[in-house]
Amino acid sequence: MTLRIDIGGVPSGGLRFAASPLAELTAMLHVLAEPGHHPQLAGWAANVWAGLRPELAERLKEAEFLWRSSRADFLVPARPRPTLAGELDEVDRIDDETYATAALITTCGSNRVHFGLPSPLADATARERALDLAQARGALQEAFAERLLADPAAVRARVRQTLEWCGEAFFDAAWADVTPRLAADLRLKNDLLKRKGIGAALASISGAVALAPDGNGIVVDKLQDNATTAGDSGVTFLPSVFGRPHIVAVHAPGWQPVLQYPVTEADVPEPVSLETVTLRLEALAHPVRLRLLRTLARGAHTTGELAHAWELTPPEVSRHLAALRRAGLLTARRQGRYVRYTVNVPDLTALGADLLAAVLR
Repeated sequence: MTLRIDIGGVPSGGLRFAASPLAELTAMLHVLAEPGHHPQLAGWAANVWAGLRPELAERLKEAEFLWRSSRADFLVPARPRPTLAGELDEVDRIDDETYATAALITTCGSNRVHFGLPSPLADATARERALDLAQARGALQEAFAERLLADPAAVRARVRQTLEWCGEAFFDAAWADVTPRLAADLRLKNDLLKRKGIGAALASISGAVALAPDGNGIVVDKLQDNATTAGDSGVTFLPSVFGRPHIVAVHAPGWQPVLQYPVTEADVPEPVSLETVTLRLEALAHPVRLRLLRTLARGAHTTGELAHAWELTPPEVSRHLAALRRAGLLTARRQGRYVRYTVNVPDLTALGADLLAAVLR
């Protein structure tokens, strides 16, 4: 499952790395809405909630529609500005139909409104569909959608004010703290882009982001198979401290492609690819392989020993061991004329965390 961004014909300078206050604030708001996705920030989230005045806390809950399951595309800017106020000014320039359509994307799944289809502000069928999807997310989300469709100007002003209040309550302090880390990451990425090209810069983002073999596309490991084209507008890459482990992609038709990615950190291991996680789950799904693993977890064994222990033929054992080795769950060591197999315990132990990270990415 991948997102492909076609970059064929993108002009020089069309691939840019920059920091966005609004995108980082949105990442923080997602942490507050889904602290379970970010255990390393659970303490920060608890402290913020404890310090919020009741009115702001209530507003964040009513508007979490915009950042909990998915991110409204206008909250991840393609043209970052130095200040939160400057980026909110850019959002204010979006017309009501574009704003409402983007705001009513309730999940990161298949309910993205295709460019060119009727707006829920103008079309009764689109309106009912938007309200049905909102209702499925809960009463607060349904009420937010109803207000937005009834009076978009009032809701837009309220959302902007809420985000400005966040600046005073917690964002300004957090932004000052993360700015040096974002700047260090941007220096690294822009240096790689200049000296070694886009392939090296993408590889430094994550193993989940790569240059396509033909050199004309960016391939991102995401939830669904999708494709978009950068065109003359290019692609913007936004580092984030609060976004880990997510890679957020703006790719809907009509929007310039944007990727928000976790900053590079020396003490954080590279996430395992979804392909590797899938391979490991498939290898473990066979009952015979689980039996072999239970034996190997107690010590190194040869193919013959495993065959004898489980009353299997050596060729049958060899086939199962090969599947486990391809998944990276076994290590083979030759000792004289024998090959002994052992379990890669760290990789097996990490499978749960790797699965979670791959799903959340």
